[in-house]
Amino acid sequence: MEAFAGALMSEYDSIRPFLDHEVPSVIQRLVNSPELAVAASELAMPKFLADNVLGQTLTRLLLLYKTRNLKTIRDCQKLVTHYFDQVVARSIDNLSVSGLERLDPNKPYLFISNHRDILMDSSLINYLIQQAGHDTCRMAVGDNLLSNSLAADLMRLNKSFIVERDVDGMRAYYRALTRTSGYIRHSLNEGVSVWIAQREGRAKDGFDRTDPALLKMLLLAYRDEESPISALLAQAQIVPVSVSYEVDPCGTKKAEELVAIARDGEYEKSEHEDLQSMILGLMGYKGRVHLSFARPIDKVGDVEQLAERLDKDIVSNFRIFPTHRYAAKILAGGQDDAGTGTDRALVALKADLASCSEQEKSNLLQQYANVWENRKALGIV
Repeated sequence: MEAFAGALMSEYDSIRPFLDHEVPSVIQRLVNSPELAVAASELAMPKFLADNVLGQTLTRLLLLYKTRNLKTIRDCQKLVTHYFDQVVARSIDNLSVSGLERLDPNKPYLFISNHRDILMDSSLINYLIQQAGHDTCRMAVGDNLLSNSLAADLMRLNKSFIVERDVDGMRAYYRALTRTSGYIRHSLNEGVSVWIAQREGRAKDGFDRTDPALLKMLLLAYRDEESPISALLAQAQIVPVSVSYEVDPCGTKKAEELVAIARDGEYEKSEHEDLQSMILGLMGYKGRVHLSFARPIDKVGDVEQLAERLDKDIVSNFRIFPTHRYAAKILAGGQDDAGTGTDRALVALKADLASCSEQEKSNLLQQYANVWENRKALGIV
């Protein structure tokens, strides 16, 4: 039996999260990382120390002290939760949640959410389900995000597994998809919940739509079953999750990317752009944030019906904030009669708009206003 388990895990070694016995060596590597010292100093040090060598040196010593007793993944996640409390307190005015009371802490679920932020979407889901008495879930991340070794180490310590996309050849790509699907089935079979975004890449235009190809990938591990979709849902119910941000810290960057694609036909990221977006998404101001866990899906006919159900649940449960109303009003030609006001989120959005070119401004407004187009297209009142 142990030999079988070892063989099974070796099949997924290239994509799985770190295991407990690997933690000490990974921690040592992280503590010695100058890049982590720079990033962590923003959170751990006062502002006057965060951007200089002294602050980064003190941060490294603090990391060495805080990580001295970390032996397991659970130990690491306890420490992450402590710092994530600070991220929430600093960057979110109010974090709210609905629908978690429907879920059984003793059952595994397949969480499928919209995708607005590289790290925050899945991190908030894990944070809130853990507070509700659930174990944390394993999180799917694209291999493009793990080209940076620091990001790869941090994510795999936090129960992230790799979705391989940078693969040459159709056969190799199919094997990679099958491996991802198999690992998700393996995780659910172990009683561990899994999170995956409804599509590859963030919804930079504000449209939250499920990619049917992603659902077909999930079913590859069940292809020998009489009804693959029924076999998946018999193993774990699917929970649609809507993640709603009042302010998107990466909104201007997304607008810049969309304008470049429209102008040049492509957008080439800088070397550390994904890592910078992760840090901005974590630390940047987000206003109010709401997560809605829809009623679990335990029966559906086919992939198309599942995609439609996910889209309707995610879009209908998306929380609309004043920033979304403001953006829709301005795009419709309305006057900005809100004044300077004291609404911190609107002030932040207006500051972002002021920093944009005219083309970028239109894209940024659409990111917020397209929630209405989302609803209209899906027939949601």
